[in-house]
Amino acid sequence: MRMKKRGLTIGQSNEIHIGRGILRILLFVICIMAGAALVQELYHGYRDQEKSDEGAILSWVEESFMNVWLPGNAVLEVEREDYRCSPLEYLFLENFPIILCGMGESEEYDEVALKESSYEELLLLEGSDESKKEIEEGALEYDENAIHLDKSLEEAFLAENELVGEEDPGKQERENEDDFTQQQEDTMFHEVEEPVYRYQWDELQGFDELKKAFYAVDSTTTADSSLLNAQKLLSKDMRMQGSSDNPQILIYHTHSQEGFADSVPGDQSDTIVGAGEKLAQVLRDKYGYNVIHHTESFDKESRDASYGNALPAIEQLLAENPTIEVVIDLHRDEMPADRRLVVELQGRPTAQFMFFNGLSRTAKSGVIESLENPYLDDNLAFSFQMQTASNEYYPGIARRIYLKAYRYNMHMRPKSLLIELGAQNNTVEEIMNAIDPLAHILHLVLAGEEPDVD
Repeated sequence: MRMKKRGLTIGQSNEIHIGRGILRILLFVICIMAGAALVQELYHGYRDQEKSDEGAILSWVEESFMNVWLPGNAVLEVEREDYRCSPLEYLFLENFPIILCGMGESEEYDEVALKESSYEELLLLEGSDESKKEIEEGALEYDENAIHLDKSLEEAFLAENELVGEEDPGKQERENEDDFTQQQEDTMFHEVEEPVYRYQWDELQGFDELKKAFYAVDSTTTADSSLLNAQKLLSKDMRMQGSSDNPQILIYHTHSQEGFADSVPGDQSDTIVGAGEKLAQVLRDKYGYNVIHHTESFDKESRDASYGNALPAIEQLLAENPTIEVVIDLHRDEMPADRRLVVELQGRPTAQFMFFNGLSRTAKSGVIESLENPYLDDNLAFSFQMQTASNEYYPGIARRIYLKAYRYNMHMRPKSLLIELGAQNNTVEEIMNAIDPLAHILHLVLAGEEPDVD
């Protein structure tokens, strides 16, 4: 009986010890949370007073207490700096990244950061931003309901101009000839002599209608009718003014390292530089322009610094050749692996291309004063007239004009173009096939043959 009673006493004692242990743990956790809350209040107090230059004492508290006793806070602060939350909130929310993603802010478009950034820093942001797309998926592509993609009109036109073969008695015999396959491979490009489609400009006077028909506006920037107005964009004279006795057109590549699906490593002719050389050659040989193709690389060491690297070199080249009127920065885009920018044009697989404009303004803070572009209206008119000719003569070859926030070195000449020709998953053949219609479209605008504003 005594043993039983003694055993009961031992069990009760164990329960008491366990209870006290749990209580101690709870008290310890409460103390830690209270201490963290105190540190948080001190820290926010320091931040508030620092703005009014009265934070000397709290600054000493932070250095001597937080950095010694809570050294992890400095790391935590760096990690959470892109999120609108306190350290304690971050400790909890880091386990739920989808919430943090929603709380994040894009650093490159922060209003204060943009205003306080140096010119060099903005050029770096420009370089890192160009390939990012803050836009709805598919917004750059025309769907089948686009007004210039009426297939019945296109087929009727091509048939009329004998660009689509018709059945005839000798067709079968020709198909049986031994060299038929070779003839198909050597298909030549034919300039479309008359537009397949004509825009009715009285139907595109409103901003919303014009934007839908021509533009994709990145969420980081903003545009309104003061910039995008059909009458204003069409009225700009984009004709070439000088003669071919002196240099007229400059082609260069901010991103010269851009290649394609089947580019041969080390062979520059298979890259965007090779595409630029073919464009220069066609413009010289077929249309009689005096063209300089500048092949210097600006992105070998750093893609982010490429626009800053290119700027002084191109400025010097233009100073040495003041007769140059047209500046073309030729790129290729980056697309998801399952999305290829290719159309069938006259039996040839042909890469699509896109005209790109920087507006030197953000949706949050407006005009970026240190990235001034005195030729913004001219740049927009040039790409608009190029887009118009593309859609009217070769429907489907051009994607929508893409508008983004920075300047992208388009401020050096009124007639400046940034062209995204195909993407990384296009073949070299598709890219080179696109050069012929691109050169023709450029000639139509520079010769004043297009656009037709009547």
